Amino acid sequence: MSGRRTLFRSSSGPWSQCCRSSRWGQALPGLGCALLLLAACAGPAQEAEGSPESQVCNGFVELCDRPFSEVALAATHNSMANAEAGWWVPNQEFGLSRQLEDGIRGLLLDTHYWDDQLYLCHDDCSLGSQLLVEGLSEIAQFLDARPGEVVAILFQDGISPADTESAFAAVGLDDRVYTHSAGSGWPTLGELSQSRQQLVVGAEFSGPPPNWYHHAWDLYFDTPYDFDSQDAFSCASHRGEEQSELFLVNHWLSGPLSRVSNAEQVNQYSVLRQRLEDCWAERGQIPNLVAVDFYDRGDLIQVVDALNGVSR
Repeated sequence: MSGRRTLFRSSSGPWSQCCRSSRWGQALPGLGCALLLLAACAGPAQEAEGSPESQVCNGFVELCDRPFSEVALAATHNSMANAEAGWWVPNQEFGLSRQLEDGIRGLLLDTHYWDDQLYLCHDDCSLGSQLLVEGLSEIAQFLDARPGEVVAILFQDGISPADTESAFAAVGLDDRVYTHSAGSGWPTLGELSQSRQQLVVGAEFSGPPPNWYHHAWDLYFDTPYDFDSQDAFSCASHRGEEQSELFLVNHWLSGPLSRVSNAEQVNQYSVLRQRLEDCWAERGQIPNLVAVDFYDRGDLIQVVDALNGVSR
């Protein structure tokens, strides 16, 4: 279900049928029939997409009225590290733009200084890297094209908050970020998108200022992430506090290297759905970020839809 609406709605079936069935349409073939059809056979004009009546949030009308803290987002681990761009040790098949287009709404990104510039890379930038402003620009372009989408970014931050802020400002994302006040309750996806505050940003090691650069573990609590087998998965507490309002589930196998075969195993519907349901029951919070390796293998999007109670 996309929630999108067409500009016109026919009141009596396909346009050609409507025209043929009209005595005026029979008397005015060709262009005359087409003009008549617009005037007489088309139903009432629909609201433009993006109006309150037709707002779609993260792909679904139903999600617009839900607080951010009550929505599950499909997320990727080491989102920047992708095989398509030639990274030597990828965790994903595709880059950020493709991930967002495919339905990923949570990005786990690592920042580093390298050659006196700001980069996205994991530990050793010589094995794969992308300029931070280039990655953020991809996110900005996506949000410009899809104003109903809300995205979470969680940085494993190796650069200063000030340098992160400058990179956000360079691509125009500094006015697209949401600032959360502890205890204030979370806005709905609809409120975030309508106010153009479509990014929720956290950092593992640093925090504000700027105010929108939240310390991640003030917002999130998470599961462990160092699992060597499917049987080892658990929902135990790892980082953050129990009173934190957002829940990150780390769902991948460490090899030490990420492998597609592992993702195919643990991202399948039955395995992923069961773990998320178990963690939701055990921790009392919907998994807000469901982070995986090689998201395109298995059933991540379908499982997240199921958690949200929606279907495509």
